[in-house]
Amino acid sequence: MKKMLFIVLALMPLALLASDNVETDIKQRVFNFVIFAGIVYYMLADKLKTFFQDRSKSIQSELDEVQNALEESKKKVEDANTNLEEAQKLATELVNEAQNDINSIKDRIAATYEQEINSLSKSFDDKLTLETRKAKSQIVNEVLNELLSDDNISISQDDLVNIVLKKVS
Repeated sequence: MKKMLFIVLALMPLALLASDNVETDIKQRVFNFVIFAGIVYYMLADKLKTFFQDRSKSIQSELDEVQNALEESKKKVEDANTNLEEAQKLATELVNEAQNDINSIKDRIAATYEQEINSLSKSFDDKLTLETRKAKSQIVNEVLNELLSDDNISISQDDLVNIVLKKVS
């Protein structure tokens, strides 16, 4: 406001020089203007001062609110980053545990199948041995029945043993 008054007073002589009529009451008009400007300044100065102070306070409070909101959002971002890191660690741990469980299950299944295969192999070998014995005894019975069924043939016991041994082997 003081600057404006200073500018008006500085431009006043220019206005006086620009006027053609020197005989006018310019001095009285300038004096009246200065008094008017002083009265306006006196009446509005306090109101303008409080207006601008209130305005600057409201701007400052808005700025403080924005800064508080910015700090809160930064804290939320930091919390979110912390939660993200924890979630990634947890996910990694879960994947590792799942991989370990999978490997453990694979090992158990492989061991079970290996035992089953060994059991089946042993069972097969036992059955093969049993079937071979059955076949041998059946062949021996057939040969003996054949030989003994003929009454005309007389065979010594040594010959009979040799015949049976040849058939079996």
